[in-house]
Amino acid sequence: MTSIKEQAAISRLITFLQEWDSAGKVTRKHILENFILANQDKTGPELEIEFSQGASLFLARITAWLRLTYMYGTCLEQQLKSIGIFLSAASGQRYLLEFLEIGGILTLLEILGLKQVKEEDKMESVKLLQLVAKSGRKFKELICESYGVRSIAEFFATSKSEATQEQVQILLDTLGHGNPKYQNQVYKGLIALLKCTSPKAQQLSLQTLRIIQSIVGKAHPSIVDSVLSVLRSLNFEVQYEAIQLIKDLMAYVVRPALLKGLVSLLKPSRQETAKMQARILEEAGSLRLMESLPAYVQQAAAAKTIGILAQESREVAEELIFLNVVHGLMCAMGNKDHTNGQRQASITLEYFVQMFIVIENYVRRAMGEKLFELFMQDAANLYLNMDAVQADILATNIVNIPADCLAKGETSFTETESSPEEWQSEDSEVLSEPLA
Repeated sequence: MTSIKEQAAISRLITFLQEWDSAGKVTRKHILENFILANQDKTGPELEIEFSQGASLFLARITAWLRLTYMYGTCLEQQLKSIGIFLSAASGQRYLLEFLEIGGILTLLEILGLKQVKEEDKMESVKLLQLVAKSGRKFKELICESYGVRSIAEFFATSKSEATQEQVQILLDTLGHGNPKYQNQVYKGLIALLKCTSPKAQQLSLQTLRIIQSIVGKAHPSIVDSVLSVLRSLNFEVQYEAIQLIKDLMAYVVRPALLKGLVSLLKPSRQETAKMQARILEEAGSLRLMESLPAYVQQAAAAKTIGILAQESREVAEELIFLNVVHGLMCAMGNKDHTNGQRQASITLEYFVQMFIVIENYVRRAMGEKLFELFMQDAANLYLNMDAVQADILATNIVNIPADCLAKGETSFTETESSPEEWQSEDSEVLSEPLA
């Protein structure tokens, strides 16, 4: 037999549930607000005591109401926050299972795609998905099996709130860990996000991609074009994260394709730049707009990235030389329409000249003594000190360094330390070789 105290508690629960069942929208909203205030951070056992071992009955009513009204956004914030109290309760996994049994994951994912739902409510939905994902591998798989990665990524790309985007990043990161069956799906979703138009989404995707890349262990070929396209961004944080990812990718099989792509960006397509220039010249402030031409921004970023990669690895530097990076850098230095590109290319070329004596010889001959002297005096500010003719010399250079020249340059450098006379003889031999 139940005690009088237990009977009273059960009676209160029945009365509460009856009040809920007969209440309208306003009253239910008030009930949920009181529930949220009174039960934050409670454990599963504490919630059971609060509801006389009938907490699941209240959860079932909230989720049923959610399923009926989520498309209209009716009290959605209160509904989701109330469900969050149950799902986050310690020792309350039964609530999670009950929520999933009624199709909770699909409901949360559908909320993310509804245009009429407020951004704040969608963030609450993301937080609930985080709670589900953090509950274990099988729950992560359930989200992914429900086409969750696609829904989450699409919302990420269109979200206007940085706070919400940060929550989505946490969710994607969670789905990428301890989820071997679907980690590649998360990885590819992040790659696709690099082509979205939101700088914050790009930045956060790049950060997460660096982590997931190490988990996946293999680089998908599509990452090459995606990460190179991000170098067009005017956002410095996005460019920084892109460069960090490119540095990481030097350890993977996509390295040759990335290096080749970076070198090709040093010479933007004439067709693309001509089309953009024609449109820009029709607008006010054409000089300022020319500086922000995407292809030129990408050119400058590529020159900067090449310099960073070359300084971190001599082997990479040599690979870049074989890809005719010197020719591309000199072309970028002659681009009078983009001063930052000129500066970045000049700084990077200076490093190659200082690192490889054979490169110095080729660059000196291509530039001519006067321009080369200006270059060596102050590479970073060369674009300020050269005239239009000198810029054209750089832009139209035909430097093409043969693959075997590096080996000769190494020999020359080694002999310099022991025999200056032999070095001079070898250097003259290098200088006498024809430039293709």
